[in-house]
Amino acid sequence: MTETTKIRVLLADDHALLRAGLRVLLNSQPDLEVVGEAGNLQETLIQARALHPDVVTLDLSMPGTNSMELLEHLRKEFPQVPVLVLTMHDDPAYLRAALGAGASGYLVKTAAETELLSAIRAVHAGRTFIDLKLNETLLKTVFGDPGTRAEGPGLPQEMPLSPRESEVLKFLALGYTHQQIADYLYLSTKTVETYRARIAEKLGLRSRADLIRYALDTGLLSPGKPMPRPPLSSKTGEAKSAPKR
Repeated sequence: MTETTKIRVLLADDHALLRAGLRVLLNSQPDLEVVGEAGNLQETLIQARALHPDVVTLDLSMPGTNSMELLEHLRKEFPQVPVLVLTMHDDPAYLRAALGAGASGYLVKTAAETELLSAIRAVHAGRTFIDLKLNETLLKTVFGDPGTRAEGPGLPQEMPLSPRESEVLKFLALGYTHQQIADYLYLSTKTVETYRARIAEKLGLRSRADLIRYALDTGLLSPGKPMPRPPLSSKTGEAKSAPKR
């Protein structure tokens, strides 16, 4: 990122006072800029289409349609725009649902300002960010306790993954689409789909929550561990074409 490039953020929250505070905080940072705000789910989608932000912060309790449905829609329509859930809910069910719907990060509104700034920068860099207070408690609830899972059926050991399958699994666990994975690894989308089918067959893991749990269990994925983003074309802003195999 050059000195003049800023991370463009869209704030989606129905509380105007909260948005105002976030706007002041983010705009005070040399590398962050609030480019738009939305007070409901419909406005969020309209603003995302018009502004093409780099990051969306999304409240899960805004009026309108189901927030999880919007999250899934944003991930499908704007697969390269990470969504950071910023919510009052510290319930494991919300964390599980948000990750399963494609959220790149999950932060409770009681978090410190510095943690919010770190979360925005982390998801923009292609990492998955989970509230520090939730890592030990909620992750155990959502994905199980690592200390008690090693001997259980949730961690298959009979059919280990190949290096390429492990690589694909990491991207899948972080919410990348088949097209993004294909562009980064210089594969065809059909090949990526084949790898995913093999992973499902070997491990019996089909949902994103299951993939994340397995990736955490085996050390393929860890909080704060950087993951590269798919390459972009400097002219079009779309994924680079490459020889597919």
